[in-house]
Amino acid sequence: MVLSRFWLVIFISSIVFVVISLFSGNSYTIDYVLNGKKDDPILLSEKYINQVPVFIKDSIKNAPDQTMIINRDTLNADTTYVYKNKTVKIFSGVQKSDGLLPTCKSTLLDLILPLMAYLAFFCGLMELLIISGATEKFARILSPVFVKVFPSIPKNHPSISYMTLNFAANFLGLDSAATPFGLKAMESLQEINPEKDKASDAQIMFMCLHASGLTLIATSIIGYRAAANAANPADVMLPCIITSFIGTIAAFLIVGVKQKINFKSASLVTGLMVLIAAIVGLLMYVNHLDLIGKNYFTSNLSALILVGIIASTLILSFIKEKKFAEAKTTVYETFVTGANNGVKTGVIIFPYVLGMLVAISLFRNSGLFEIISNWIAFAFSNMGVSKEITDALPVALLRPFSSAGSRGFLIDSMNTFGADSLTGRLSSIFQCSAESTFYVIAVYFGSVNIKNTQYALGTMLLVDLICVITAILVASWFF
Repeated sequence: MVLSRFWLVIFISSIVFVVISLFSGNSYTIDYVLNGKKDDPILLSEKYINQVPVFIKDSIKNAPDQTMIINRDTLNADTTYVYKNKTVKIFSGVQKSDGLLPTCKSTLLDLILPLMAYLAFFCGLMELLIISGATEKFARILSPVFVKVFPSIPKNHPSISYMTLNFAANFLGLDSAATPFGLKAMESLQEINPEKDKASDAQIMFMCLHASGLTLIATSIIGYRAAANAANPADVMLPCIITSFIGTIAAFLIVGVKQKINFKSASLVTGLMVLIAAIVGLLMYVNHLDLIGKNYFTSNLSALILVGIIASTLILSFIKEKKFAEAKTTVYETFVTGANNGVKTGVIIFPYVLGMLVAISLFRNSGLFEIISNWIAFAFSNMGVSKEITDALPVALLRPFSSAGSRGFLIDSMNTFGADSLTGRLSSIFQCSAESTFYVIAVYFGSVNIKNTQYALGTMLLVDLICVITAILVASWFF
């Protein structure tokens, strides 16, 4: 219900704002909202050639392509005058994201189809783990901790192993693997959900922990920083880990209090201490490496572990081939069955993702997002927050809505202010310390047709806010 109303508010308010801007004269056309492409110039007005300044008119006539560009300043897009069909079109600024119709197309071609391919492959592997009995053994080992965090899940339930693989993939920055494992976990949790259209306690806890974005190896962020010529691309790794870990603990405590979880459980405390020890150990190891060593370690660990998971799954399937024979199938046929289920899941979630991304596209292109961002930045600056911090806030504000959009802001902030500036580093921490909340909710809850997400959205947004505040404090402390 909350998600539905939020979606409607974004959609309707954006449309109203666009229409008002058109009829109030603030916008010349709204076609870009429907058909425009990201980074396309925006049409501001159209005049007859006699209505433009004389020096511009002369320049246009003398130009071979009858186009003139005036450099306004280094921070804003150029103003372009194009003479065509007896009128001069004046463009300035660029579009923030694809329009509504291009978003529909790119959602299918650039997002859903690749996601379906990932789902097909990893769901095929998951099916091998199920038939081979690996998931059952995995669940048995981890049950003592998971039954405390998810008391409504039966002991040794298969969802435990799926959730573990999802968390592990997130920890290592393996986004392509995390989503299929997570969707399989939601599907498994839905089987024991007494109210099929309403999110269960276990599903909410899983979603909030997943969305808190605990990452140990921020591979993509390090890659972006390296491309931006950062002196030490991996220097944000420790702040990213600290910020995302605090966000994860906050998510667990907030949902745990709501669900009345026993925080004094010995197995729960032990599991938490093991996790903290693993993080501290990793940090100590990475900290003693030189620059080349850090880059080599972070770029290879995640990929090596993913290859290890694939190899171990196939080897185990070969060893346990008798179990596949007992199930009247083969290893390859089992993989194909799982892959087919992955494709079906991709088809199911497509409408949910499409609806959310189209609303976000409209929200950004309407100008509402920029106005809200400026208000928030103005409020922060009046509270004494430095400009270096407020310049990074667009990344934090857009992150819950769109990973691609916030990534664009991240790259822009590093190009504008420098990868080694506080703004560039803080933007990097914002990008890796949380998930795209609305996308995650649309994908995961949509995959099992849950309509009532209860308090999941509110909790995830609160955790996003905690991560933003933590990131600012950590970045100020480190840099």
